[in-house]
Amino acid sequence: MTENFVKFSLNIPFSKPSTKTGKLVLEKDNPTGMPEYDDSLVIPVRFKEIKEEPKELMTVKIFLSDSRFVNEPYFDCGKTIAVERKVEKSSAVAQKSIEALLRGATQEEINQGFVSSINPGSRLNKITIENDVAKVDFDKQFQMGVGGSCRVLAIKEQINKTLLQFPNVKKVIISVDGETEGILEP
Repeated sequence: MTENFVKFSLNIPFSKPSTKTGKLVLEKDNPTGMPEYDDSLVIPVRFKEIKEEPKELMTVKIFLSDSRFVNEPYFDCGKTIAVERKVEKSSAVAQKSIEALLRGATQEEINQGFVSSINPGSRLNKITIENDVAKVDFDKQFQMGVGGSCRVLAIKEQINKTLLQFPNVKKVIISVDGETEGILEP
């Protein structure tokens, strides 16, 4: 172990910041967990403003869970509500819709009782539509810690309704990293 700075380089991917400045916090490795060995270095950063070309947008519908009546005796875990999103125009409308669904509910929608039951940070690996069947494959984050029949039903309904709105989709098959066995089971 050394007390001196160790030279290193690192690329940190992140989405477009909403502020002009931020901080990079470098924390000392402390495997003991003892507070007296904690140390960090805070580096202020200024984000470079990148001018983006305006993109042509289209409106898609996604379906969120409606949790307004969660305390009612006969609450329907599969109840969803359609909300609209503006996304970059594309011929892959189903893919853009699922990507919008994965971004979740806005704060305004959450305040109204509309939520996403899908794990934050879940990513779409692939979506195909053939013979009226949409096969949608997610990464492992999608399935992480998911349990309980109500949540599983809510997730399935959000995905199914988002895809079944398209006339060329009659059935939806959900997979995680190519596996369909044991996916979204309570």
